[in-house]
Amino acid sequence: MAQAGLSALFVLLIAAHVAGLIHIASMQRAEAWLYDAWLMRTAPVGTDDRVAILDIDEASLKSLGRWPWSRDTMTALVEQLFDHYGVAAVGFDVVFAEPDTSSGLATLKQLAYRDLAGSRDFRAALEQLAPRLDYDARFAQALAERPISLGYYFIPQGYGDARTGMLPQPSLPADAFSPLQPGTPPPTGYGANLAAFQQAAQGAGFFNMRADEDGTARQINMVSPFGEGYYLALSASTLRVAFGGDPVLAGIDRQSVLGRQYRSPWLEVGGLRIPLSADGTVHVPYRAGAPFPYLSAAAVLAGKAPLEQLENRIVLLGSTAPGLSDLRVTPFSNAFPGVEIHAHLIAGMLDGTTRTTPPWAADARLAAVLLLGALLTAVLLRFGPTIGLAASIALLALLLAAYGAAWSRFWVVPMAAPMLTVFGLYALNTAYGFFAATRSKRQITKLFGQYVPPELAAEMSQNPAHYTMEGQSREMSVLFSDIRGFTNFSEKLPPTELSEVLNAYLSTMTRIIQQHRGTIDKYIGDAIMAFWNAPVDLADHATRAVQTALDMQAALPQLNREFATRGWPEVKIGIGVNTGRMSVGNMGSEFRMSYTVMGDAVNLGSRLEGITKQYGVGILVTQPTVDADPVHAFMKVDEVRVKGKETPVAIYQPMGRKEELSEQARMVARIFGAAFERYQSRDWDAATKMLTELKEAVPCALCDIYLERIAHFRELPPPTDWDGVFVYTTK
Repeated sequence: MAQAGLSALFVLLIAAHVAGLIHIASMQRAEAWLYDAWLMRTAPVGTDDRVAILDIDEASLKSLGRWPWSRDTMTALVEQLFDHYGVAAVGFDVVFAEPDTSSGLATLKQLAYRDLAGSRDFRAALEQLAPRLDYDARFAQALAERPISLGYYFIPQGYGDARTGMLPQPSLPADAFSPLQPGTPPPTGYGANLAAFQQAAQGAGFFNMRADEDGTARQINMVSPFGEGYYLALSASTLRVAFGGDPVLAGIDRQSVLGRQYRSPWLEVGGLRIPLSADGTVHVPYRAGAPFPYLSAAAVLAGKAPLEQLENRIVLLGSTAPGLSDLRVTPFSNAFPGVEIHAHLIAGMLDGTTRTTPPWAADARLAAVLLLGALLTAVLLRFGPTIGLAASIALLALLLAAYGAAWSRFWVVPMAAPMLTVFGLYALNTAYGFFAATRSKRQITKLFGQYVPPELAAEMSQNPAHYTMEGQSREMSVLFSDIRGFTNFSEKLPPTELSEVLNAYLSTMTRIIQQHRGTIDKYIGDAIMAFWNAPVDLADHATRAVQTALDMQAALPQLNREFATRGWPEVKIGIGVNTGRMSVGNMGSEFRMSYTVMGDAVNLGSRLEGITKQYGVGILVTQPTVDADPVHAFMKVDEVRVKGKETPVAIYQPMGRKEELSEQARMVARIFGAAFERYQSRDWDAATKMLTELKEAVPCALCDIYLERIAHFRELPPPTDWDGVFVYTTK
């Protein structure tokens, strides 16, 4: 009964995800992986002679200057494309939202009506030059005479409601689909082209990209609701003007399956009917390889591009230059030019290969999960794992065949949930009985007992599948501590007593780390390295790391009193804490492994510990730690460049918990913060005054450090490009 109940719970969990009652991120990743794998396996290969990409590449930016180029240049480019190369249509994956004043026409007009108002010759010459110098008007005229679609963008909900430029008229009325099934929330604003350009152009379309949860562009909206109607995507708008600019048609096909009614929207552009998913999207019909030629805009403007790669083609103007930030993640690449996605869509619409998710897909998937789950559970409970394996393989093969059949009809019917139901049920039932609670506890204790406290290992044993020693990347906090002057310290004691001192010190500090659920990475002589948020998830890992550092410093007075009774030297420590992305896992060689963290964020934590003594403070933390810790108050100490890093790092001293902070501590942080700002802005007098007053009020080692720096800079001023950052050339 327990096995059957566990299986039923597993099936119901997946069914709840399919029905939209809960969200399981791993299921979405599995669907995406299956789609990507099938797409890459079946994507057609070969070149396309109907679409070309005019590239604002690095070579063009170097030749023609930074983007945006003058409208005079854009006019010449449009004329070159149509008059010399004979392209069929052009779509702009850019927006022209600002007027071009580079010709100086406005300045000349001011001179004509002010300083040179009495010069008839000047005004006559200006009247002759004005048409040539009005770059925007010339560009608008070039647009009006040719099949061109401009681009614009919508602003999604949550990103403001600005409305700049002029939108085209809606391509479809608001009741064209009566309406579409809600997908992404409707936009709240837009960034469009200047009115003169929009009125002159034959068409315009939005170039917004749509990314799935993992940031990958697999689908795109072909229409978007806004205001009083629906607007076309850039790819559809460009195709429309290429076919003569006829109005767009749209509608709904209704069908009945097992008595249930379904609605399938469609769009018709240039006589081509394009099925849509229920939310108005299509799956981008990516092709493998490099199907579309890329031609440098500078080469086209100079007439050096091959004629055969542009003649009678639909041309899309966009950018591959990294600085213009139009690179997307797709199933084929993590740096895919956004303009090429529009090219794949145009080619897919021409070929009729755009894919949609049919409206009955969700119901079919839910039915498959429930029916296959019940069937396989019955087989496994009745016949055992051997026959269950054969049944599972047969069901998986059937699901793959169904996926392929739907794909051949240009449908995308998600099958990962039914597949995972089959695979997961078999794995769950096969593994059941092999892992008892006592065995789980022994396993967890063996794996993590040397790193985490026993009570944490016991907690982990309740759900051993959740914890792993395999390598993974995650946001974590790391702590480094070290005894200051340990070499001199160790020379004062014989080896046996030194061992006792270290054992007492390390035991005290380790207890504090474990009380805050930290994981001991290693001891390096007198140094301690610990981290938080692995193997156990801790959302407040930064707060725990900072509190640990404060408690370690607070424990020193009592520890030193005990040391003094035995004639041992006083212990002083420095602690560095950093938060960031780190790699954690069991690492090493075949001879020895260690559960440890690695990465730049780890190295920075070590550097922080090393420079605490330079500031006379016991603890230093970084900006990411401050940002992730809402509990403690911090005082900014400096901005530094540590050895091996070019990016400045802001470092802070923890002052304590915000609710426990004394008025004096608040005063110190406030005055020192103001003095530091004056110091960075080279206001030496104001900074000196504040630091001196603070030093007279309370003991302030930091004040002495900055007073020395200011004295040095008064004698040897920093360079004019000094950014106020202190550079450390040693570790």
